[in-house]
Amino acid sequence: MRVLDQLEPKRVFSFFEDLCAIPHGSGNTKAISDYCVKFAHDRGLEVHQDSLNNVVIVKPATPGYEAAPTVIVQGHLDMVAEKTPESTINFLTDGLELEIDGDFVRAKGTTLGGDDGIAVAMALAVLDSNDLAHPRLECLFTVDEEQGLIGANGLEPGMITGSILLNLDSEEHGQLVIGCAGSQATLCHYPYTTEPAPGDYAYFEAGIKGLKGGHSGMEIHLGRANANQQLA
Repeated sequence: MRVLDQLEPKRVFSFFEDLCAIPHGSGNTKAISDYCVKFAHDRGLEVHQDSLNNVVIVKPATPGYEAAPTVIVQGHLDMVAEKTPESTINFLTDGLELEIDGDFVRAKGTTLGGDDGIAVAMALAVLDSNDLAHPRLECLFTVDEEQGLIGANGLEPGMITGSILLNLDSEEHGQLVIGCAGSQATLCHYPYTTEPAPGDYAYFEAGIKGLKGGHSGMEIHLGRANANQQLA
């Protein structure tokens, strides 16, 4: 049963609900990438999909906007897949169970994936519309952003041509952010040796739990403890 049919804008939330029905945690984006490709084929739109599952869907300019610069509209296909201890969802095979809670859309027992599924839904709604005036659009959907911008960094050359890019992945409604905090991936190698353990060894599991957590982009200034640093 559809849950979001009464929400406005209807086209956006309809596509968002479609996306939520497809498993799309980071590293598991083939199905949602193929959904976008089929969406383009069904509407006769130019589409490109690379080996990482990044997708670009192109829509020609509407009459009168042919001379305007091409605009790239970008969002990422993957979501952070986390659940409560009670949830039985299998993120590799199951879609999300949506619910409306007052003014909020939520997923029962799991993350919602509004970051960045709502951006993809907005772009699909524009591509699906026949009554919006726009320049040539290149809707770019990248993968594995939550794991370190893997899709964006591996985007095959030539998939996009525009010089204006709107990244629909900010935090504040009605605000346009110019710039980026950047990111960094670090791979460390630690040499070690192994030896058989004597029979009188005891084994323990160490963990850090109960922290507030937070977003490294929006809440880095709050001084909250980092579990990785504390454990180290």
